[in-house]
Amino acid sequence: MYYILYPLIYLCSLLPFFILYGISDGVAFLLRRVFRYRYDVVMGNLMIAFPEKTESERAAIAGKFYQYFTDTFIESIKCISISKAELQKRNTGEYELVNELLAKGYNINILGGHQFNWEYGSLLYALHLRIPITAVYMPISNKVVDRIFYNMRTRFGSIFVSAADFKRTVDEVTSRQYILALAADQNPGDPKYAYWIKFFGRPAPFVTGPERGALKNNAAVIFVNFKKVKRGYYHFEPVLLVEDPSGMEEGKLTCLYRDALEKSIRNDPVNYLWSHRRFKFEWTEEMGKVLG
Repeated sequence: MYYILYPLIYLCSLLPFFILYGISDGVAFLLRRVFRYRYDVVMGNLMIAFPEKTESERAAIAGKFYQYFTDTFIESIKCISISKAELQKRNTGEYELVNELLAKGYNINILGGHQFNWEYGSLLYALHLRIPITAVYMPISNKVVDRIFYNMRTRFGSIFVSAADFKRTVDEVTSRQYILALAADQNPGDPKYAYWIKFFGRPAPFVTGPERGALKNNAAVIFVNFKKVKRGYYHFEPVLLVEDPSGMEEGKLTCLYRDALEKSIRNDPVNYLWSHRRFKFEWTEEMGKVLG
């Protein structure tokens, strides 16, 4: 099946951007207006995040979100064949901070959120950093599609490790200088073992692994801010959260990450995966203290 599907998707990736974005517009319309894909989740998340906005303002954000959402999948297909020159024409980034920390001998944890377009960002940074990025990812349920996306994501030298395999391979990854990229706003498997931190004013569970790993390996921690300049063009800006995390109190580093992510989302409310059920867990007293 892989050898049937891959050539078809590759051929699609060769289509001009204007055709691909035309397809994206049509799919976005269907998802929002016809199938109402997770529309209640999107609007519920926006109500929690932006209670000060009117219903029509939140609906406008939702409408643009669906375009960003489908654009991301179209652009991801384009990544299968995109050249290095075309990638760098459409995407800019700042790399000095990461490379300077590497030169000082630091390990680095790069924390991102579910902002668009993470596929472009991953490929772009792979071209400019002194050592390969190791990224932890959630495999796609369809094994054929997952293989296609895995090959696309690693084509410029990044190393991708599934979340299920990471516990087994973490010692190998951290045995040498590393850059570890994590989407730190993933929902935890069990909210009882999460850091509960206010996110847009409401308690939400954050996975503890990124913080614990940074403290264990004394890794510098960077948040990458994703900015959509215009359709199909992005800028990626790293923000240093802490150079030396040793001695930080529990939860502090995760709170710093929360602050950076929330600020980025407030600056561009459309550019976040609002169909992701970020607030699906309810805090109760047995979950422990709410931090920050």
